[in-house]
Amino acid sequence: MTTTPTLHTERLLLEPYTPADEEGFVALFQDTRVSRWIGDGPQTEAEDRALFGRIFSKVYAQELFDVWAVRHGGRLVGHAEIKPSPSPDVDGHEIVYALAPAAWGQGFGTEVAKALTSYGFGALGLTEVHATVAAENDASLALLGRIGFRHVRDAVEDDGSTTRVLSCSAGGDGAGAGQPR
Repeated sequence: MTTTPTLHTERLLLEPYTPADEEGFVALFQDTRVSRWIGDGPQTEAEDRALFGRIFSKVYAQELFDVWAVRHGGRLVGHAEIKPSPSPDVDGHEIVYALAPAAWGQGFGTEVAKALTSYGFGALGLTEVHATVAAENDASLALLGRIGFRHVRDAVEDDGSTTRVLSCSAGGDGAGAGQPR
């Protein structure tokens, strides 16, 4: 059983996944326009199904961190997390979010990122929240900059690509509007 709470933004509902969300989750992660920016990039369908299963068998069961299905009008439109960063370049918690292309350009990413950041400062008591973003992901870099994240450093990955490490401090611009209710 998960202790991940349900969060509300102006237009979105972030709630724990249910087993019925598997097809929507896999479709989101199988869309290369989305998965190219997540983790190590696109995975096989079997790997994405296994990842979905681990949300229940490991993440929720062991209460490792918070993971949400992002819904608009009852429809699954994205994925969100806040978790201790696995990156040696980040000391603390990072936010992770992904939206289906049909949900792009509507301000949903801003709502999700603000909600995750506010949750980190409020419910988790963090003083700083981080994000790691591929240097080529201009949309996410701009979004995070608008809500108060600042570029801290670049990390060069094993494949030679560059990841930007961004941080937002409690009491900064990112902790205000759009707080989850």
